[in-house]
Amino acid sequence: MLRQLSVIALSAGMLVYALSSCKHEPFALTKGDFPEDISRIVINKCATTGCHDAAGAVNAARLRLDSWDELFKGSSHGAVVIPYSPKYSTLLYYINVEAHANSDIVAAPTMPYNMSPLTEAEYNAVKNWITNGAPNADGVVAFSGEPETRQKIYITQQGCVDQLTVVDAKSGVVMRTIEVGATNNTELPHYVKVSPDGRYAYLCFFQGKIVQKINTSNDQLVGTCEIGDGNWNVLNISPDGTKLIVSGTANGQIILINTATMTAIENFAGLFTQPHGLATSVNFDTLYITSQYGNVIYRYILSQFDKSSILLEGTDETFTSVQGQTPDPHELLMSPDHKLLFVSCQNNGTVKVIDIATQQVVRTIPVGSVPKELALSKKKNQLYVTCMEDADNNYSTKSKGSVYVIDLATLQKVGHPIYGDFYQPHGITVDEQNDRLYIVSRNENPNGPAPHHSSGCNGRNGWYSVYDLNTLQPVNSIRYEVTPDPYGADVRFK
Repeated sequence: MLRQLSVIALSAGMLVYALSSCKHEPFALTKGDFPEDISRIVINKCATTGCHDAAGAVNAARLRLDSWDELFKGSSHGAVVIPYSPKYSTLLYYINVEAHANSDIVAAPTMPYNMSPLTEAEYNAVKNWITNGAPNADGVVAFSGEPETRQKIYITQQGCVDQLTVVDAKSGVVMRTIEVGATNNTELPHYVKVSPDGRYAYLCFFQGKIVQKINTSNDQLVGTCEIGDGNWNVLNISPDGTKLIVSGTANGQIILINTATMTAIENFAGLFTQPHGLATSVNFDTLYITSQYGNVIYRYILSQFDKSSILLEGTDETFTSVQGQTPDPHELLMSPDHKLLFVSCQNNGTVKVIDIATQQVVRTIPVGSVPKELALSKKKNQLYVTCMEDADNNYSTKSKGSVYVIDLATLQKVGHPIYGDFYQPHGITVDEQNDRLYIVSRNENPNGPAPHHSSGCNGRNGWYSVYDLNTLQPVNSIRYEVTPDPYGADVRFK
C-alpha cells in the first residue's frame, strides 16, 4: 500500500524520504486472511509488488500488509492497527485524504502511492473494520486468545486523552487502548499497578478524584473508587490483593482502599508532608512513604498509628527542596527479601539504600541526573533506575536520559549505564516471563524528537523501548510510538 521509502541523511541530521514507484499487480489470489471487502482494498492497493509485501517492506518502514498476521506485527514505529481503536490506528492517517477527512487525521504522504486515493467508501470500510476489532476472515480479533494468561504491559498516557495503553508482551506492540477517567476534563492517568495475581490493574489520576480498577483478562473497567482531590501519585497493593494504598501530595493524604468493594476504608490526612513514593512491609502493616521534597522518609505502623522519620542525609528533618543539596526522595522499592528499601533521590542523583532492621541508610549509590522510577528483576537480582534528564546520553544528539543497573547482592552499579533511544525515560517495568525490560520515554521537552506521525494530540508522541534482560541490549531498533507523555508502566505477571 505505502510507497517504497529510502532514507537520505542530511548534514544537519535531518531525514528526508525519497520516493520510488511501486508496481501494482492484479488482485492476488490469496486474501491474506482478511475479510473479503478489506482484502480487496489491502491486497490490491497496499500489499503490492515493491510496497508492503515481503520484499518491499524493507523500504516501507518494515510494514507488511500481505497478510492479516503480518499487519499486527506493526512497523518500525510500532502498531499501525489497534483493534477497536480507529483514533490511534495510524494506518488510517495515511489512507485518509482531505476530500473525506471529516474530523479524522490526515497524514502525509497519502497512500496508496502512484494510484488513485481510496474512495470515501473504501476508507470508511477500513475504519469501520478497525472499529469492530479488525477481525480476520474467520472473525478472530488479534490478541484475543488466552485472555487469562496473556502477558501484558500497561502504560499510563497523561499527555492527551485519559488513556491506558496495553502492550502484548509476546509481540511487543500495542494491542488495546482503554479510555479511563470519570469526566470530560483531562484527569492525567499517572500511575498504574497490577495486582500480585495479575487479575486487575489499578490506576490513579494526578488531576482526578478517583482510583479505577481494570479487569486484565478483557481490559474492561470494572470499578471506580471516589477519593476526592489530592494530586494522586503512587499506588501499592497488599500481597493478597484485598487492599491498596494511594498517595496524594496536594493535601498530604494517604488513603486505604478495599479493592473488592472499591471503597475507601481510611484516610490518613494531615499526617504526612508531600507524600509520594510508597512501599510496604511483607504483611502490609507498615508503610514507607517519601516526602517528595527534602530529606525524609516516613515509617508508619498502621495498627499502632505510629509515625517516625528516617533521615536520608545529615541530621536536619527538612521538607523543602534546596537545589543540589536536599535528596528530594521520589520513589521507593522494597527488595525481594524485604530487608532493604531503595529510594530514588531526584535532586542529587543518587539511590539511597535503607536497612529495614536498623532504619538507617547503609549505602548511597551515585546514578544519573534526576533518577525517577525503579524496577526489579528477581531472576537477575538487579535493580533498574530511570534517570530522566541525563544530558550526555552517548547515543545520539536527539537522545536524553539513561537507565542505571544495580546488583542487589553487592549494591554496586553493573557496567555502564544503558544509553539508548530514550528521551526523558520515566516509567520502567520488567517482564520476567519473556526476559524483557520496558523503558518508557516521556519526550515532554519541546526540544525532544519529532514523532514519525501525528496522533491527534497536542505535543509530540512518546514511546517505549524493549531491552533484553540477559544482554541489556535493545531487542530491536523499533521505537514503539504512543500518544504524548507516556508516564508509568507495570507488567501483568511478575
